[in-house]
Amino acid sequence: MTKKIPLTGDQAVAYAMKQIDPDVVAAYPITPQTAIVMSFSNYVANGQVSTEIIAVESEHSAMSACVGAAAAGARTMTATSANGLALMWEIVYIAASTRLPIVMPVVNRALSGPINIHCDHSDTMGARDSGWIQIYCENAQEVYENTILAVRVAEHKKILLPVMVCQDGFITSHGVEGVEVFEDKKVKDFIGEYKPDSPLLDIDNPSTYGPLDLQDYYFEHKRQEAEAMRSALDAIPEILKEFEKQFGTKYDFIETYKLDDAEIVIVVLSSTAGTVKFVVDELRQRGIKAGLLRPRIFRPFPKEKIINALKKAKAVAILDRSDSFSAEGGPLYTEIKAALYDLDIKPIMVNYIYGLGGRDIFPADINKVFEDLQKTVAAKFTLPKVNYLGSRE
Repeated sequence: MTKKIPLTGDQAVAYAMKQIDPDVVAAYPITPQTAIVMSFSNYVANGQVSTEIIAVESEHSAMSACVGAAAAGARTMTATSANGLALMWEIVYIAASTRLPIVMPVVNRALSGPINIHCDHSDTMGARDSGWIQIYCENAQEVYENTILAVRVAEHKKILLPVMVCQDGFITSHGVEGVEVFEDKKVKDFIGEYKPDSPLLDIDNPSTYGPLDLQDYYFEHKRQEAEAMRSALDAIPEILKEFEKQFGTKYDFIETYKLDDAEIVIVVLSSTAGTVKFVVDELRQRGIKAGLLRPRIFRPFPKEKIINALKKAKAVAILDRSDSFSAEGGPLYTEIKAALYDLDIKPIMVNYIYGLGGRDIFPADINKVFEDLQKTVAAKFTLPKVNYLGSRE
């Protein structure tokens, strides 16, 4: 059985963490993540979990404490945003390189400067090649469910990589929604008892973490990390099937919306997908074959699923809530364009940078993108490859 309760996205994470009951949580406050650990600390104070919560002096220290705890054999979690993730940067790479299954909800926020506390994806997109699995959520329900799911993904023996569970700052993190939460026992049964791989505290089977690794073996260890990410493409579907069997929710690497016969398509991450669905419904009523593709998991990159979803479209607009300065478009655009490069027949692809620093995106903006795609298909004009949506000239 489930029950529906009103939760913000941040509270949804904290509720999932309560049910997971990790051994260690080390964290430092940063807007708009602060409410996650603040809410979870209430569960700790009330004796509802047995977690050892570590209040540290910075995010660098938070991830360092997580690395130590996870290496020792503890089920470990943290949470952060934007500049906090940036301050963790060195240790984020160490966590992945040492194959530690840490779960870190990230509330997406613009990176300074100028100082800004609102949503864009520049923080996690900057860390997309750090070796962390990345899951992007549309709403609080997905935030809650993917936080639980992430534990199984991170700890899978064929993966053993840390996981970021991303949600849009303030839009999702502070918006209240009705969230269906699962029974505590069902969550516990799904995640199971943590059985760490080669923990430091297993003195009968000694191991070493973080050794000096020069020309002799560094390359091979990095290749192992890359192979683990590829293995995740095969292992994650097994976990998703188990999740569906246990809780009834069906997940995949991508979500498609009215895409089967779509001629013009928008690809976008996270909460903006809801606005796109609204516009797609309106356009469909007018006979316009519009559709949506939403990648749920960006790392590992689900190349084949994206190719199959888009190969029949005539024109595709890929919306990025972050920019890759002087590159050939934003990170989502460049990845998808590269994935489709080898197709003999491929759709027209254009990029829109939008929503930086929390700039709102409205149905009128989405309509403009679809209108641009229609005109491009009709050869009425050629769009620039990279466009700025909702920005002053």
